Amino acid sequence: MSRWYIIHAYSGFENKVKEQILADAARMGLEQLVESVEVPTEQVTEVRRGKKVTNDHKLMPGYVLLRGSMNDDLYHLVRNTPKVTGFLGVGGRPQPVSDAEAARMLHSKDETSVAAPKQKIKVDFDIGDNVKVLEGPFASFNGLVEELDYDRSRVKVAVSIFGRATPVELEFEQVERVK
Repeated sequence: MSRWYIIHAYSGFENKVKEQILADAARMGLEQLVESVEVPTEQVTEVRRGKKVTNDHKLMPGYVLLRGSMNDDLYHLVRNTPKVTGFLGVGGRPQPVSDAEAARMLHSKDETSVAAPKQKIKVDFDIGDNVKVLEGPFASFNGLVEELDYDRSRVKVAVSIFGRATPVELEFEQVERVK
């Protein structure tokens, strides 16, 4: 019976561990035991220098999820994989996790999860920071961040026009933080 297991790995080597487990399973003829090997990630959009940059961010650094039929051969294959320190479980014995828990970690959409998560957006400015407007009718104006709306990817900036603070709503990539 195929179950989900969590593998401890060196942080930063999760993808190498995944590739090595799949390669070793194929080499040893154990691919029927390994259904899936996953590294839990999410996409994070950052605004850097006025441009959107999308990166994959590891949700659980140092962990890899394996769906397979655990037996002695698969146990030893995983334990002898370079950069693997063991399994999640008592005394190093593999402890399976539920399908619902694995789906939550992998952000997959199935009957146990209500909706897939939204893509996260990360900006290098916060409320109260000084920013410079990069484009639009207020280009080259400086202002103070008053509000951040992550759902709409918009920022409200108080720009000084003729000595009076005027709120202006802009896209995240239209402003950058003043150092």
